[in-house]
Amino acid sequence: MSTRSLSRNCKAPISLTMLCAFLALAASAMGQSAKGESQDGHCSNRTLSGDYGFTLEGVILAPNFQIRGVVMQHYDGKGNITQVDHVVVNGVLPTEEWAPGTGTYTVNPDCTGAAVLHTPSNPEVKLHFVAVKHGTEIHQVVDADAVTAIGIKVK
Repeated sequence: MSTRSLSRNCKAPISLTMLCAFLALAASAMGQSAKGESQDGHCSNRTLSGDYGFTLEGVILAPNFQIRGVVMQHYDGKGNITQVDHVVVNGVLPTEEWAPGTGTYTVNPDCTGAAVLHTPSNPEVKLHFVAVKHGTEIHQVVDADAVTAIGIKVK
């Protein structure tokens, strides 16, 4: 077999391999974009979409009450939140087993953000958060108290 024939036979598989690698990389980039991050890694409101289960704990500062709870929040990818929560304050069960709430959120390009929630017991709760792990996890802090929450995407 001549060198020219060997060279011609090897070019086709190499070109095909390069094409497959390019298509795999392009599909991966499109998958990241579909998760709410642009191709340059920036976040947006679309980064948070779906249901997130949270655990929260901390202290309500003024009366120094311990707070613990669980929350199920739904982010619509457009800046709106709906939720239910079960929060125990200083050992006292809530009057409503699962209290509803609504709110709005904004995700900044650096994956930080802010939200405002409205519940029957708290007309306005201001939060700041960081979206991590491509929007599958959220770390929050309540602005007025020493209360933090971590949410993990459920679906």
